[in-house]
Amino acid sequence: MFTLVRSRVRTAALALSAVAALAFGTTVSTGAAAAPAPAKQGPTSVAYIEVNNNSMLNAGKYTLADGGGNVFDVAVIFAANINYDTNAKTAYLYFNENVQRVLDNAATEIRPLQQRGIKVVLSVLGNHQGAGFANFTSQQAASAFAKQVSDAVDKYGLDGIDFDDEYAEYGNNGTAQPNDSSFVHLVTALRANMPNKIISLYNIGPAAQRLSYGGVNVSSKFDYAWNPYYGTWQVPGIALPKSKLSPAAVEIGRTSQSTVASLARRTVSEGYGVYLTYNLDGTDRSADISAFTRELYGSDAVYRP
Repeated sequence: MFTLVRSRVRTAALALSAVAALAFGTTVSTGAAAAPAPAKQGPTSVAYIEVNNNSMLNAGKYTLADGGGNVFDVAVIFAANINYDTNAKTAYLYFNENVQRVLDNAATEIRPLQQRGIKVVLSVLGNHQGAGFANFTSQQAASAFAKQVSDAVDKYGLDGIDFDDEYAEYGNNGTAQPNDSSFVHLVTALRANMPNKIISLYNIGPAAQRLSYGGVNVSSKFDYAWNPYYGTWQVPGIALPKSKLSPAAVEIGRTSQSTVASLARRTVSEGYGVYLTYNLDGTDRSADISAFTRELYGSDAVYRP
């Protein structure tokens, strides 16, 4: 049986010194444009980066030996949290000290990637407090959280948001259990707030199973959805075209190179448009990464520290 998922430091957000919900201010511009890396042909490559331990800049250190294009097209900051205020009885967006550091230093942590043509997306994850994407009890509450999220995207000049409905622990702190309307209201409001930004779905948890309500299906409001189980092939159960789906998921350095290559080969042969990776660290991983770039793009990967 496949084992779940991310050997990530989930509880660190609770143990780290608290950073309160965002104090929103002036929108950060993306800065002066620099020449992006050369274009490449093939699926979109995604890299989740655990910023408690690793630098976002790792995503920009890999190019294709043939043509010089970026290996990674989307870099995901892992992870902000959805927390719960027990006094106000509301969910709020929370950044641990490491996520906050990346955002506060966007000029050096995020803009260099964007200037190369790499999109930078913020993942939002449950935090053991009972608040999640699937248990807003009103459309107004869902819309209020959507505004916090879209305000963060504006403030820090990000390219979008990723939803990861793990570790909410629904029911903690007297919170509600998942309902059918919550995630539909949240995604609808967020897409209205940021029509031209990325919204992606880590296809797991109660929210991922509740994409329709009251005649509204929010599947088409997502740009991407991906398999959450590393080292496996699983087509996300969402009504998106193959070009926006990643049935393959690998953990760099832990999924064997033969499996990495096999999943990449299947991605191409079956016509899917996204390839998901997790845990890109600061080590030279060019051998692991070349295992999929050879299949996706016909080229080895080059590491430049």
